[in-house]
Amino acid sequence: MTKIVFFRSGGVYYGFEEQGHTGYGDAGDDVLCAAISAMTMLIINTIEVAYASDVDYSVNEGATRIVVRSKAALPEFESDERKRYAVSGLFLSYFYQLNDMIEEYYDYLDVEVKDVDYI
Repeated sequence: MTKIVFFRSGGVYYGFEEQGHTGYGDAGDDVLCAAISAMTMLIINTIEVAYASDVDYSVNEGATRIVVRSKAALPEFESDERKRYAVSGLFLSYFYQLNDMIEEYYDYLDVEVKDVDYI
């Protein structure tokens, strides 16, 4: 099972942590894992390239753990309101997309939200 924990501060989504293999398919043929990986890279690349903002991320393949965070989503770090809205909107969209996917893949995905300040 893949567990995804979203980070939220003051009601604003600013990142997430993914951990574990979905187990939906064999290694290399797991379409659910591939979908999650593709969505994760889309978020990282969009923040970095389209919004020209920093995104902190780490990938630990051995522990099957990915952490993605962006200060650009939070008012204490980013003064441009539109950029904040866009970056936090990416994280929120991912949260909603995963929750839709849980309806079909509830045995393979778990999603939760933690209210924590940016670390």
